[in-house]
Amino acid sequence: MKTDKAALVLACIAVVIGIGSTYRPVKEMLAQLKPEDGLAVMANHPKEQNEDLRLLVQSEAAKLNAAPVDATVDRIWKAIPGYNGLEVDVEATYRNALLKGPGDGLKLVYRQIRPKVSLNDLGAHPIYRGNPAKPMVSLMINVAWGNQYIEPMLDILDEEKVKVTFFLDGSWLSKNKELAAEMQKRGHEMENHAYTHPNMSTLSRARATAEIQKTQILLKESLGVTNQWFAPPSGDFDQETVDIAASLGLKTVLWTLDTVDWRNPSPESVIAKISAKTEPGTLILMHPTASSSKALKGMIRAIRAKGLQLGTVSQTLSAERLMPSEVE
Repeated sequence: MKTDKAALVLACIAVVIGIGSTYRPVKEMLAQLKPEDGLAVMANHPKEQNEDLRLLVQSEAAKLNAAPVDATVDRIWKAIPGYNGLEVDVEATYRNALLKGPGDGLKLVYRQIRPKVSLNDLGAHPIYRGNPAKPMVSLMINVAWGNQYIEPMLDILDEEKVKVTFFLDGSWLSKNKELAAEMQKRGHEMENHAYTHPNMSTLSRARATAEIQKTQILLKESLGVTNQWFAPPSGDFDQETVDIAASLGLKTVLWTLDTVDWRNPSPESVIAKISAKTEPGTLILMHPTASSSKALKGMIRAIRAKGLQLGTVSQTLSAERLMPSEVE
């Protein structure tokens, strides 16, 4: 009897989570089981066996549940977004197990728990990175020149199935609406990089407002984009810049890691830098340059090799949790 009960528990461990092959804690547990233990959860277990299943789901839920993380203002990194918590719905998971037929596995039922403090609650602060608990990274590409490299970069992004955020200089957009439309058509996020690439901290309030607002209007009229993010040209800004952007409904975003591709570094050195320094939540600044174009595929693969996903700025800075099946 004890031997049968132990075999059942091991079998349940092997199948109770359909995502076990991708979620590390479960993956490590499954690696310790023998192939003959990999049986399926079946309906109509005797009462004692069903209770064993419930206890097992409760035990695994306790290991996988994660508390939400509040957004905060860091002394160095300024505004850092929150991150949703994760909770296994034990009852729903258990009920699903009992409804499964012979040979069917069982997936855990999850729900996300919102943090009490969100990015919107923090006020007007610059953002330099995503939440370090979220294993996602963004490529933010500032565009004011470099047209010859844009389509080759778009082709690589398509090939690698990666979406990025392009921050467009308004004067560039006014002259390159078809190319911008092509960038958008391929599924990338289009955002605001002022109009004439000025040093924002040197401008009067009226001029700074016009720089941001003019591009905001152009994005809407040309591409149908409701603008969310503002990236100050050359990373130059002051608190008034952040306040002006906020008054227009925009959050000011900068970068965590700079490729410095305008200095024409070798593609190999760019890839090495990205590989060494990229972490969860990193925002990577680049431009449509020869260096970044040649380094792009290697950058993407180096990031993925670290177990990180790539997403747009909106995706990386959102509190939305990457579910276990999405984690590489």
